[in-house]
Amino acid sequence: MQSGQVKPDLVSSVEAFALSIPRDTALYGGFKARDGESVNKNGYFIRPENRTVYPDRDRSIVIKITTEAGLVGWGETYGIVAPGATLAIINELLVDFVIGRDPLNREAIHESLYDMQRVRGYNGGYYLDALAGIDIALWDLAGKISGCSVAQLLGGSRRDTVPAYISGLPKQTLAERAEYAREWQAKGFNHFKFAAPLASEGVVEEIKTLRAALGKKAKIACDLLWAYEAHESISLIEQMNQYDLWFAEAPVPSEDLEGLSHVSSRTSVPIAVGEEWRTVYDATLRINKRACRIVQPEMGHTGITQFMRIARYSGANHLEVLPHATIGLGIFMAASLQASVASQNCVRHEYQHQVFNKNLRYIKTTMACENGEYTLPTGPGLGIEVDEQAIKPFIEQS
Repeated sequence: MQSGQVKPDLVSSVEAFALSIPRDTALYGGFKARDGESVNKNGYFIRPENRTVYPDRDRSIVIKITTEAGLVGWGETYGIVAPGATLAIINELLVDFVIGRDPLNREAIHESLYDMQRVRGYNGGYYLDALAGIDIALWDLAGKISGCSVAQLLGGSRRDTVPAYISGLPKQTLAERAEYAREWQAKGFNHFKFAAPLASEGVVEEIKTLRAALGKKAKIACDLLWAYEAHESISLIEQMNQYDLWFAEAPVPSEDLEGLSHVSSRTSVPIAVGEEWRTVYDATLRINKRACRIVQPEMGHTGITQFMRIARYSGANHLEVLPHATIGLGIFMAASLQASVASQNCVRHEYQHQVFNKNLRYIKTTMACENGEYTLPTGPGLGIEVDEQAIKPFIEQS
């Protein structure tokens, strides 16, 4: 260290633990088995419509990184299924390559951790989820060390709030879902998304009824949840579009790049994808094919570093960004909002009202979502602090 330089505040410890928070109501698309869906001994069930495994509760992985000076940075990543796999990657591998590093070098740390697993973990799944959580915590620390918000570190806020859209209408019947949407509309929300697998009377009847209930000015999207082949999605999208479909999300299985491009080229309805992506490399594969018009990065999978690289590449290709809403304690939701206001082409953010409102009690923050928009967390870093006493009962014991 040269004379006059301030000694860097290095990482002294990295802790990670899984949370399991019970829920009473079925989350849109999953979380809480329905009649006929069998929950196994580990709390998992398969939703037949999209052949995807879900837990029967909210699960998340929280990362706490502490510096030599005692500053704490918080991160969070997905722990919905087999959280022990992600925890093992963090605790048995990544921790030792983060301790002793300077959090101000967060992107360099991200790149070194990514590079060392190129052959072992390739470019997806649990390994990059683990990396995302550490990345978020390092950005939080960088903000706290510098006295800046994450948005300021990313180049500055472009807005004070983030417009939101309602995701999921968790009611049993179509009539109840329409009435539930009207209740949210009365609260100032006029953008909605429903899940195709839960459209009990079919997706066309679903949007027809919602359109009648919400009026012409409401925006209504449909999440097809990767459950269809390209030709099926094209037909459904065109049928729904007679009721002015806002966008169609995840119209084909994730790996079907050609099918995604085929759907996008044969409909005027914007196609939205990106929830399951981990890196900008996932984005370029689809964006370069002109296979989507809306990009939906998920902070719990990307971390801040890759979220911003995806958002900037999307902007360079004149695509809108509508981030996927994170499902968890709220740490990576705060990160997502910080990154969203720093992204020029981010126009609206998903609002998972069932999770956000319920789990926000466990963190200290100014973050909120009311009257159709998110209020940003304030303060250095992410603008949140975890109530460690409040979450203790929900920590899973290994």
